[in-house]
Amino acid sequence: MLDDMTTELNDKTVHSVAHGVIALEELSRDYGPERRRLRVVKFRGRRFRGGYHDFTIDTGGIRVFPRLVSAEHYKSVPRSNLTTATPELDELLGGGIESGSSVLILGPTGTGKSLLALTFISRAIERGEKAAMFVFDEELGLLVQRAKPLGVDLQSMVSQDQLILEQVDAAELTPGEFSDRVRRCVEENGVQTVVIDSLNGFQAAMPEENALILHMRELLQYLNRQGATTFLTVAQHGLVGDMKTPVDVTYLADTVILLRYFEAAGRVRRAISVVKKRTGPHEDTIREYRIDSSGISLGSPLVEFQGVLAGVPILSGGSAHLMEETNL
Repeated sequence: MLDDMTTELNDKTVHSVAHGVIALEELSRDYGPERRRLRVVKFRGRRFRGGYHDFTIDTGGIRVFPRLVSAEHYKSVPRSNLTTATPELDELLGGGIESGSSVLILGPTGTGKSLLALTFISRAIERGEKAAMFVFDEELGLLVQRAKPLGVDLQSMVSQDQLILEQVDAAELTPGEFSDRVRRCVEENGVQTVVIDSLNGFQAAMPEENALILHMRELLQYLNRQGATTFLTVAQHGLVGDMKTPVDVTYLADTVILLRYFEAAGRVRRAISVVKKRTGPHEDTIREYRIDSSGISLGSPLVEFQGVLAGVPILSGGSAHLMEETNL
């Protein structure tokens, strides 16, 4: 039976007679296409998944994306320590990253968050794993082009079925459909490394902060229980001083890598530090890093460095520990 909901809202006579009731909703947003979702109101004698579930109308029918419940996908997976190709970065991370954990790369625009995530993808493929990268903010052609001078050939990885590289339009994609894409990559293609670049773009698809945090929690828990290592990038507002994140997800991630700008010797430089790691100890120092044709390289700890927590790192001592400048 179909009900166009033209009767009084309090009239539930038909609902009480039917064994099952499915409510469909269409949501209109300020920008982008309409969003559709459904909810199973009742189903006599049968368990069902409550809450709202996104669905789309495609050629040939509808596609429903059930709400992800991470507790339903628990399985025992082996854990191992994953190292990078940079010894200094491994030292900063306390020896590496545990497989199946989540890593948040946090910093202002231009600090190299995406490029740092690409180094983890390259290392995963070198280990023989498959990786997936979901790009919200950048055009894929430009990303492939600017990754080449850094020694990362994304097009070759895609051609050899080592990497799934997808452009995500936050204005068109529903959060439920995005979770479904990630699940298919892991379950059907055996992906073990997932990069979401960036959470700022994903927030555009789900502007409600509380819903975004809950959605990300379920997605990260699901990936963790599948043994997939996840890397998230978040761009902070502002370049220096009083930098804020659009949504605080630092407590959800197992490891938080903080990228910063600082000024020294008349140049704008970049600094990297690890502020959180649940799975073991990590270095509490701050290191300068550089992006050039060899990728990302780190210098020795900057012992005279202070002010990083205030968002304006300052080198108060000499410049002996600074890295030498080279051209890309």
